[in-house]
Amino acid sequence: MKSITIQQPGTLVIEERPQIKPQPGEVRIRVTSAGICGSDIHIYRGHNPFAKYPRVIGHEFFGQIDATGEGVDASRIGERVVGDPVVSCGHCYPCSVGRPNVCTQLQVIGVHRDGGFSEYVTLPAKNAYVVPDSIPDNEATMVEPFTIAANICNQMNPGPLDTALIYGAGPMGLTTIQVLRGVYGVKEILVADRIDERLAMAQANGAHRIINNANRELKAELEASGIRPTLIIDAACHPSILPEAISLASPAARIGIMGFSSDPCVLNQQSITSKELTIYSSRLNSKRFPQVISWMAEQKIRPEKLITHQFAYTQVTEAMEIFEKDQQRCCKVLLKF
Repeated sequence: MKSITIQQPGTLVIEERPQIKPQPGEVRIRVTSAGICGSDIHIYRGHNPFAKYPRVIGHEFFGQIDATGEGVDASRIGERVVGDPVVSCGHCYPCSVGRPNVCTQLQVIGVHRDGGFSEYVTLPAKNAYVVPDSIPDNEATMVEPFTIAANICNQMNPGPLDTALIYGAGPMGLTTIQVLRGVYGVKEILVADRIDERLAMAQANGAHRIINNANRELKAELEASGIRPTLIIDAACHPSILPEAISLASPAARIGIMGFSSDPCVLNQQSITSKELTIYSSRLNSKRFPQVISWMAEQKIRPEKLITHQFAYTQVTEAMEIFEKDQQRCCKVLLKF
């Protein structure tokens, strides 16, 4: 089988590997398409501290089950499925309280174990979720990115009374816009980014108002409009954002962090406690796949709006370069196998 492998940071190859077999409790998926994520680029560039090399990357993938391991019903062969990359132990404290995404023995497909940038991938049968025929292949490939937005929103409990501010109009920010508006009915969604073309994408995905904070001071813009966000989501994850979000937030607001930077930031405890703010962090997803699949089936979210490029997997180097460098026009890139 052909697999896209990062042999070491900066070295990507398409190589022939022996066909894999599903282990007991697993299924094998014949991959149809896979999405490129920023974390794939980080592994390629050597910036992901969790990755071990060599590694077949890719954690956003869709295909059909073509083989089952011992203990898995063979009737599952032929199912159209998406794979949840979160592989957890099921018995540690986080798992026991419904947070397998931070399992003490967490393995992420495409990071800790080989992923979906391959003609075939294996994973636990419970991690392969059936996709109804009403959802096209390309859109099914987008389930995993939307689970990231679903995870943070599940924690923050948005609603029609909220005024939301989202930092960053990349894929994480855009999926979150769609979920806030299409699922939770948030009345006003503001998006701040430093690239006009990204802001246009935000508007096309449901943002009510956009602000280029490269040349306009965000605080002044909000104060001039009398806006105090009640829900702030950091989908850009620069260390300067959280202190600013705390200062902009309404009393009793919630702030969510969708990623991380290893650089430190300085917070003022008084500004947090005086407003009784709640700060959430979110990593990956905690079994949000069924939720997102149902949203897609009901057309509450529109994943096709985010897909800007498609390539054959043999063009992966070109695809990753466009994803990494063309932030004006590129959002989600799919590889076809």
